[in-house]
Amino acid sequence: MVSYVTAEAAPLRNTGSIRLYGAEGFAGMHRAGRLVAECLDALVDVVEPGLPTQVIDDFVRDFALKNNALPATLNYRGYTKYTCTSINHVVCHGIPNDKPLRDGDIVNIDVTLIVDGWHGDASRMYAVGGLKRASERLIDVTYESLLRGIKAVKPGNTTGDIGAAIQTYVEGERCSVVQDFCGHGVGQLFHDAPNILHYGRPGSGVELKPGMIFTIEPMVNLGRPHVKVLSDGWTAVTRDRSLSAQFEHSVGVTETGCEIFTLSPKGLDKPTAPAAR
Repeated sequence: MVSYVTAEAAPLRNTGSIRLYGAEGFAGMHRAGRLVAECLDALVDVVEPGLPTQVIDDFVRDFALKNNALPATLNYRGYTKYTCTSINHVVCHGIPNDKPLRDGDIVNIDVTLIVDGWHGDASRMYAVGGLKRASERLIDVTYESLLRGIKAVKPGNTTGDIGAAIQTYVEGERCSVVQDFCGHGVGQLFHDAPNILHYGRPGSGVELKPGMIFTIEPMVNLGRPHVKVLSDGWTAVTRDRSLSAQFEHSVGVTETGCEIFTLSPKGLDKPTAPAAR
């Protein structure tokens, strides 16, 4: 049985109940989400061939410190970096290191910053130099799937409506949706109820109510949907070595639809657009 609880009345831990936030929570998420979006915007001019992903991690660390924010991933369940950098066939949770990016790579950068106790969580794809058409198409499909998922967010709809909107579009484009990872409630906690699956049936799952805050973060593969986690315990890759892409926003359900907390101030939510080149 799904239960909903006013955020102010809930303990600061994941109890399985779905928190409903008010105006203060939405304002806090707008502040945190804005800062994450600004960080991701700034990275557009940083990512280039030859750049080690460790430099990206250092950039996120310095950006957070300069803006009095805390990177949520640092020391989270033993994770030792400030961000995740997932390249080519890495689906998610790629660990920054000293290996340089190569021309033609695609990389997802996932940033979560804590601002005054609120977690802003978003990720985007970045083109490293010139891309092959297959890479561009995958990024286009993944970004469009995120937009379609967000469009399904309104009171009375369900989490299944979000997943169905994403899955129907992605599979219609002859790609596949990763089913091993999902979006999640977010706010004063990094990961909270409910889980947001990126596949499903219309009308299934949890009913969406005003005040809910969560991420939508579809992972889309050019090949089959199956993934495996490497021996480091974090890095998830496609089993068939096909390319994978992901976009993520943090959103809140309003009385009439939804608000996106992590929109780019510069319109660079999709950095492969001509304005970002």
